[in-house]
Amino acid sequence: MNLINRPPRFIIVGENIHTTRVVQRQGSRVAVLADGTEAVRFRDAAGKARLLVLPPQVRTTQAYQQGQIKHVMIAVQKGLSSDSAEQLEGAEYVCDQARRQIAAGAHFLDLNADEISPRLEVQKAAMRWLVEVVQEVSPIPVSVDSSNSEIIATGLQTYDRRAGRPLLNSAALERLETLDMAKEYDAELIVTASGREGMPSDADERVANVEELMRHVAARGIPAPDVHVDALVFPISVDPRYGCHYLDAVRAIRQAYGPEIRITGGLSNVSFGLPNRKLVNSVFIALAIEAGIDGAITDPVQNKLDEILALDRSSEPYQLARAMLLGEDEYCVNYLQAWRAGRLT
Repeated sequence: MNLINRPPRFIIVGENIHTTRVVQRQGSRVAVLADGTEAVRFRDAAGKARLLVLPPQVRTTQAYQQGQIKHVMIAVQKGLSSDSAEQLEGAEYVCDQARRQIAAGAHFLDLNADEISPRLEVQKAAMRWLVEVVQEVSPIPVSVDSSNSEIIATGLQTYDRRAGRPLLNSAALERLETLDMAKEYDAELIVTASGREGMPSDADERVANVEELMRHVAARGIPAPDVHVDALVFPISVDPRYGCHYLDAVRAIRQAYGPEIRITGGLSNVSFGLPNRKLVNSVFIALAIEAGIDGAITDPVQNKLDEILALDRSSEPYQLARAMLLGEDEYCVNYLQAWRAGRLT
């Protein structure tokens, strides 16, 4: 029986417009044309089937050789090209990604172009292009996401606010200037539990980092309801304690700050390297809601909130994923055995 209660308003930050995102070469979204060229299927604003054609140089990339296609990166590269037809193809593809997430219930669209190039000026140009393209079609605000403050500033400067206040993703102790940007551009913001010297090693470090950062937030007069805390999710395949580190931190942060702030996270990180990621992500989101989150940076197309809330918690797939996520299945042995035996459907 499902006992999960829906948070009053669960804020979904759609994560799919990132230059890191991949589709599988052998998956249903990839078409092979008569001349052997590959393309990613999508639909334009009129619902007509279209193709994002892969440039020849993609075949030399590591991702391609591992069976993956960085489809959003290809679209952005086309958008930044000097060819008007390529620009249009890239823009239409990004708009399709936006429309799919909006239809699935996203409240913000997270935009990240960091991997487009090692050159800062190209990264900034890519962020500028993404914001310009998305805001033309989106009735919901953008979330400007980068590991570089200058790129964040570029995105916030470009956004015209027609769809509402933006979200800044993210502020951290190592770059406090982003708090000033949130004030300057009147943006909601995601603050992360990372430390000045790197990632936290456990729940206690997460909470301590958040507490220190929230003091800086308060000093700038940023209201608590504008804050979304990312308690940082790491892959459970790397360390069986990582799921509990996040969930314990969520409980402690919720207890410390009450209902005013929002608690979120890139929850799909937890399933990296595992089969049936949709199951793992869904169960982890369910556990995180029980712990106290009221938002997620996630793919709303794959991980639908209503389906998650209706999960059969007595089923074997749920129980196996839950045990793994709570550190009760070291090295994911039982989960992987069940996968190989076809028991996780």
